[in-house]
Amino acid sequence: MIRVFIGYSRSAPVASAVAAHSIVARSSQPVSVNFIALSQLEGIYTRPRHELQSTDFSFSRFLTPYLAGYQDWAIFMDDDMLVLDDIAKLWALRDPAYAVQVVKHTHVPKEEEKFLGKVQTKYEKKNWSSVMLFNCARCTALTPDYVNSATGLELHQFKWLGDDGLIGEIPHRWNHLADYDPHSDDVSIVHYTVGGPFYDDFKDCSYSAEWFAERQRLLHCDQRTKK
Repeated sequence: MIRVFIGYSRSAPVASAVAAHSIVARSSQPVSVNFIALSQLEGIYTRPRHELQSTDFSFSRFLTPYLAGYQDWAIFMDDDMLVLDDIAKLWALRDPAYAVQVVKHTHVPKEEEKFLGKVQTKYEKKNWSSVMLFNCARCTALTPDYVNSATGLELHQFKWLGDDGLIGEIPHRWNHLADYDPHSDDVSIVHYTVGGPFYDDFKDCSYSAEWFAERQRLLHCDQRTKK
């Protein structure tokens, strides 16, 4: 069973729903899709919201190995994504030599604001944590106590590993940054990192047509033919 955890934002539930549908619709293997929603983490995730936090799951994403029981593997991905490939291909890239595998972007944002007017923060390893292939048994440092108390940079820069050599790399196609990376038809996951087409201000962003088509497929329901 492929285990996928998607961040859930109360401000844009449609984003996680479309992301989940894009996974299920293309997966060639059984897949379990779980949402990391704060309403389901009462007593586990107690961290107060930071003024620079742009999503509900900015830090709770690092509870993925805990929620998976520190067993086997699990994928985490942001909600502002569209999966255009078989998630089993990403699952097949698991390498036990590493504790976590990511796309190692060299990304310096040009803009000062993100969606909903949130400040665009800039730091080393930016966007590495937006898609993570966790080797859960090797991520036991990510306890609820640690996730609730560590700094944002300690979490997003993988300081909890103690060794960058434990961070493996996956191909760039599995975290393609829309409106930053050159447009390509050879993409597995589109990441609307600046703002997705579910926001009116970004409805014409790169790969917006693909996202709206996916939403339409999600909303489809066969109807009884009238005689």
